[in-house]
Amino acid sequence: MNVLVVSCYELGHQPLAAASAAAHLRAAGHTVTVLDLAVQDWDPSLVDWADRVALSTPMHTAMRSARRAIAVVRSRRRDLPVAAFGLYASMLDDVADQILVGETDAALVAWAEGRRIDSPILLGRDAASTGAPLPARDLLPPLERYAHLALRGDERIVGYVEASHGCAHRCRHCPVPVVYDGRIRIVDADRVLADAAQQIEAGARHITFGDPDFLNGVHHSRRIVRALHDRFPDITFDCTVKVEHILRHDDVWGELADAGCLFVVSAFESVDEPTLHRLDKGHTVPDMARAVAVLRSHDIEIRPTWMPFTPWATIEHVRALLEFVAEHDLVGNVDPVQYTIRLLVPERSLLLAHADPGPFGPYDPDRGAHPWRHPDPAMDALQVGLAALVEGLQTAGDDVVTIYQAVRRECGLPPVQIEAGAVEGRPRLTEPWFC
Repeated sequence: MNVLVVSCYELGHQPLAAASAAAHLRAAGHTVTVLDLAVQDWDPSLVDWADRVALSTPMHTAMRSARRAIAVVRSRRRDLPVAAFGLYASMLDDVADQILVGETDAALVAWAEGRRIDSPILLGRDAASTGAPLPARDLLPPLERYAHLALRGDERIVGYVEASHGCAHRCRHCPVPVVYDGRIRIVDADRVLADAAQQIEAGARHITFGDPDFLNGVHHSRRIVRALHDRFPDITFDCTVKVEHILRHDDVWGELADAGCLFVVSAFESVDEPTLHRLDKGHTVPDMARAVAVLRSHDIEIRPTWMPFTPWATIEHVRALLEFVAEHDLVGNVDPVQYTIRLLVPERSLLLAHADPGPFGPYDPDRGAHPWRHPDPAMDALQVGLAALVEGLQTAGDDVVTIYQAVRRECGLPPVQIEAGAVEGRPRLTEPWFC
């Protein structure tokens, strides 16, 4: 079979999900081409060439892109079999012939060979397989075309791996527990290390561990970090960790710092305690402050992600978030887009089962979400205004301090004194993190 694997967006890094799927298909004897829509133009001739098309949808943005891509495929070859795989694939069941969610590599091979997969959610142990082929990164554009690490005026090529899939937690707004339901799947350590090595050999000087929570399997993750550092002592890394785990595993940060950890992404979300409780985040606002302190005591920066706009947010909550950022010296650590993030309620979201779910409308497949409006129209207007403001200032090349002060003004807050030098050099990726 000629199989076209289409990556629809993986947060600016070279797409692991597509590379892994391509490797399994190729190992099974199929001829595979990978197209990454994040950095490559659509090629209609590939639709003519393909016997099957599989679209990778690990993110909401990717799912929206995949819906458009499927329409293009159907317009050219209406009967060409199309599958969608990844965390958000189930939202394409109205346009794809097959959807695959969870541990999908083996199932995708089966589909390519003409077998129907009856259960779209696959939570077997495929991720733990020691015999799995390495992701086929040779089929992808080179690493330098993707997000870089920005550090003290330098930019470094970044590789991307995952030590585990799923998450042990069930935050109500997160898409991961909808599929994994509080479970994780460990990826074979040797495979993770070999994949990191092939990216380092291709020029990567920094590795992102993209697990939903890198410390879900803390002993497994520590073993991988130790082995990576032993083999490549000059390589740095970042990871994503819940506030709860930053504090619970405060004894590991010295070790991780020594092994090259530069920063940690952590979903703070809100400074409103009732909202954190409603989302089942497992942390409080004082916990967030302690997490900043714990990491900085080991010279590790934290890059908080936020969700200021929910149906329960008020202007006072947004202002308090901005004050928290200034008080804890986080202006240089927050990607400005984070001040504009609006709650996304995907299909089967755990929020819908809450005793007081919120003003969510019927599921809209074109949006891939349950639409909602804030009870106070001024809050919706503020979100739209901030999004336009931030996008405009970023396009103009303004720095994070300038944008932060502009956001404060838009929210009715006076400017604060921020030393420009205090935020320069904070490590970050050149593509902002978001869900």
